[in-house]
Amino acid sequence: MSLQKTPPTRVFVELVPWADRGPANNLVSGGETLPGLRHPLSSTQAQTATREVHVSGTSELSGGPDRAQVVMRVSSTKEAAAEAKKSVCRRLDYITQSLQQQGVQAENITMTKDFRRVENAYHMEAEVCITFTEFGKMQNICNFLVEKLDSSVVISPPQFYHTPGSVENLRRQACLVAVENAWRKAQEVCNLVGQTLGKPLLIKEEETKEWEGQIDDHQSSRLSSSLTVQQKIKSATIHAASKVFITFEVKGKEKRKKHL
Repeated sequence: MSLQKTPPTRVFVELVPWADRGPANNLVSGGETLPGLRHPLSSTQAQTATREVHVSGTSELSGGPDRAQVVMRVSSTKEAAAEAKKSVCRRLDYITQSLQQQGVQAENITMTKDFRRVENAYHMEAEVCITFTEFGKMQNICNFLVEKLDSSVVISPPQFYHTPGSVENLRRQACLVAVENAWRKAQEVCNLVGQTLGKPLLIKEEETKEWEGQIDDHQSSRLSSSLTVQQKIKSATIHAASKVFITFEVKGKEKRKKHL
């Protein structure tokens, strides 16, 4: 996953609590608002009031597809029904055996067959749909079968996609990284002004975005089937962004007790 540069974050810090006071330097009461200057609280009140630091953090992560699907089509047209079936089944057995030798599990293979009469002949067609989790293995198998089988076997370009679990994990990681970035900023601010960062008082995810990676305009004008495997992976890559707002408690530096 790639982290992209995020826009600068504004950090607001209030290290000394303030309160509105009336003209007589008395605290406003009864819910009324009186004009007056803002003055710091007394030392006793400042000790009991909560001091806070407010920060926002952002992050942007990207994740490539974790699945690919390839469809292999085998067909044969013969005058005799048995010959058409035999031709197709022979190549299906070869494909299935090759997949098993390469470690492809049976649950990742789906096979369908269609048999029909075409004019004075019999036509049989079969599809083998394979789901891959290892893209390198997928390319090796496809290249091998293209070399070994004749033109009656058609292998479709791979279609890349994400499982629901991988997308949800990307969203969650984006939020966690944004929270970590906000915490680091708050920590640095407190260190700079000689304070200690306390516990979080509020954590709020304010904004989330999600989009699929796009290839450039020149490539997008080309047919999808003409894209390379790497271009297809890039096009199917999902990006997730998160922005969070966090309020932390601020504590003063602890003073060491003098021993008598």
